[in-house]
Amino acid sequence: MAFVDEIKVNIKAGKGGDGVVRWRHEKGKEFMGPSGGDGGNGADVFVRGKKSPSLLQNYAHKKNFVAENGKDGSKDSLFGHNGNDLIIDIPIGSVVTNLDTGKVVDVLEVDVPIQILKGGRGGHGNKHFKSSTNVTPKESTPGKIGEQADFSIELQLIADAGFIGLPNVGKSTLLNSLTNAKSKVANFSFTTLEPHLGGFQEFILADIPGLIKGASLGKGLGHKFLRHINRMKVLIHCIAADDPDVKDSYEIIRTELGDFNKKLLTKKEVIVLTKIDEISEEELQDKVEQLEKDNKQVLTVTILDDDSIKKLLDDLIKILRGK
Repeated sequence: MAFVDEIKVNIKAGKGGDGVVRWRHEKGKEFMGPSGGDGGNGADVFVRGKKSPSLLQNYAHKKNFVAENGKDGSKDSLFGHNGNDLIIDIPIGSVVTNLDTGKVVDVLEVDVPIQILKGGRGGHGNKHFKSSTNVTPKESTPGKIGEQADFSIELQLIADAGFIGLPNVGKSTLLNSLTNAKSKVANFSFTTLEPHLGGFQEFILADIPGLIKGASLGKGLGHKFLRHINRMKVLIHCIAADDPDVKDSYEIIRTELGDFNKKLLTKKEVIVLTKIDEISEEELQDKVEQLEKDNKQVLTVTILDDDSIKKLLDDLIKILRGK
């Protein structure tokens, strides 16, 4: 099943219930006056952030959300019940855009409902219109229509750091080694089909699906996930040590980042040479020096050596803590 990180839906808040015309009568007594109650308010609509990047999958085939209407008023001056608010759970990091008004809401906190549509007010029953000069009002008003709009809901993952790089450089394997993530691993030049998150210490790491040359123009699958890099605090640029031209591979990804959003080039970045067990010490040193010429911090790792993984883990913690 494909990873869903963007949906477009129509959402409708509830209509207010109608006010009614009713008259109070008691057995054995004369007419007692107006008693029509007001209608209840239509339900409001909220979005609420949850720690589940795959939540939008639940709405992949759902195009319409309709909140509950308020109930009509009734006799004996009874108000109609308000509609129950509609709360739509979406992943933390989602950007909710009202396509009709252009209003944008960033969902950055867990379990904090954010109102996006207002339900219609309930109408007034005839009791509302009683006065000293109008003791037998025959007026009532209908409930108001609730707000309605088309929305785009787009996920931008929130993580402290993200692994980026060309396909088959070991990002998923490295994420699995450093965290408790379960990212799928394939030994060929393709790419993970969806982002994965993993936690270590107090930090969250993300494996961003592999980019290719031209990703910012829509080539391959990586272009779908470039936006997930927007909220990363640190970019961990993975390059396979056995790559014959590490500098060129590095520049390919930097170009795609810049073409997508120039601001991505200003993020804190560290380069990690992976699969160092595949080359000699001399070749490794040469490649590290090539990459360090751009004043970049270069770390190295092989997942075949526990000490190597531990050293990388310690180095990344220091970087993320700003030490």
